Amino acid sequence: MAPQYLSPGVYVEEVDKGARPIEGVGTAVAAFVGFAEEGPVNQATLIANWTQYTNVFGGFIPGSYLAHAVYGYFNNGGGSCYVTRLPDDGEGGAEAGPPKAQASLPARGKASLESLTITALEPGVAAGEISVEVAAPGEEAAEDEFNLIVRKGSTEEVFENVTLKKGRAVRNVVDVVNKESKLVRVAERESNLSLPERVPAAGTYSLAVPDTKAVAVKPISADLVVGDAAERTGIAGLEAADDVTMVCVPELMALYQRGALSLEGVKAVQQALLDHCANMKDRFAILDCPPGMNPQQIRDWRMNEAGYDSKYGALYYPWIKVANPLGNGEAVLVPPSGHLAGIYARSDTERGVHKAPANEIVRGALGLEAQITKSEQDSLNPEGINCIRAFPGRGIRVWGARTLSSDAQWRYINVRRLFNFVEESIESGTQWIVFEPNDMDLWARIRRDINAFLTRVWRDGALFGATPADAFYVKCDEELNTVEVRDAGQVIIEIGMAPVKPAEFVIFRISQWAGGSAVAE
Repeated sequence: MAPQYLSPGVYVEEVDKGARPIEGVGTAVAAFVGFAEEGPVNQATLIANWTQYTNVFGGFIPGSYLAHAVYGYFNNGGGSCYVTRLPDDGEGGAEAGPPKAQASLPARGKASLESLTITALEPGVAAGEISVEVAAPGEEAAEDEFNLIVRKGSTEEVFENVTLKKGRAVRNVVDVVNKESKLVRVAERESNLSLPERVPAAGTYSLAVPDTKAVAVKPISADLVVGDAAERTGIAGLEAADDVTMVCVPELMALYQRGALSLEGVKAVQQALLDHCANMKDRFAILDCPPGMNPQQIRDWRMNEAGYDSKYGALYYPWIKVANPLGNGEAVLVPPSGHLAGIYARSDTERGVHKAPANEIVRGALGLEAQITKSEQDSLNPEGINCIRAFPGRGIRVWGARTLSSDAQWRYINVRRLFNFVEESIESGTQWIVFEPNDMDLWARIRRDINAFLTRVWRDGALFGATPADAFYVKCDEELNTVEVRDAGQVIIEIGMAPVKPAEFVIFRISQWAGGSAVAE
């Protein structure tokens, strides 16, 4: 509606007729799921660098691959990432670190039942190095109160008049010790004894490292890793992190190695990860192969057991050797997904998302679990198993760029990720269209804005064609937007793009030439 002018004068109107530029979204934000020493549990936490990771989640843990993956990500050029820490043994999941010295305190009323479990705060405490004494309190104390004394060498921590009762007016032993002690942590054991009988029996108890060989490995449900979107847990909880574009779960292989998860469980989690990325439509899964398999076994596993068929994920083989951050100087084998996520980010920054993340050096890699020959890769590459290979004088490089899709249109990683980038950018940059009058003027403005954006994408080298008209088209007209479509409140835009494909096979045709005449260019 035109403005009304009721008195003489000069009026200035602002008219919005210019283009609304579509900005390209980020393509290199990884997300990692695994076990950590400390930090928030089942909460996708944004981490900007390795120092921040160690401050929030701690350092490397033996038998765990989350820290290795995040370190490899930053070392290979990754920027910000999200980290979701899975619950450890004390919170319903798998034990994530080396065993710590413990002591089980029997109940006063029945010695066969445990009252409290005392655990050393730090790993590496020798047997008998820490002791705990349960002593009677003063004469005025209640029947369920006791004193707890923790000793380590000349250090002594005394907690007087503690109890198993809960509430603000009492000194609950778990709350008090876990808040104040620098040596131990306390956990209460459930029993059907009355409160006075549940109190730990008087005496002195030495902490000792449990015999891990004699303890059965606790199985873990794949659902723990997959998680729930509504609860914001596990992989599914990453739905709340809108800017994630790559997802890795290296800890899956740690669970498999310690026997907590079977190969069927590995398949279930990896399939859930692929499904998560397909449902979100804006992210890509980087999968690890199981360890200890030769090329033929990996091929059989991928084709006959796993059977993945997804354009939203890629699989890498073999594992890589990296320096052991925990000492002894020997290299350790780790899943490559974290390093690959860093390479994706590095390639996106230096060349663009349209460049296949291959023929790139794996920074930090000292060796490989298996040396792959060309003939072996000839059988792996067509099945979507991307190989990491060592080349004399050229280092350890990623030598594959295929998705897990059987559809030839989505064979290459860079094609899928380019479409993710374009789709997300257009969706984000065209929100202004909603509730606009659905007429020819709107269609023209839509064509103008998307053409301008795709022209920039073409100039960056992401689309194939000598001119923009050869590389893409944008259609939004009356043929697509019929009366029925407009009556339904819809506006339909059709976009076609010709993405560049990687030069996967470079073929030089060489023949003998008699000479004497010009060679055609």
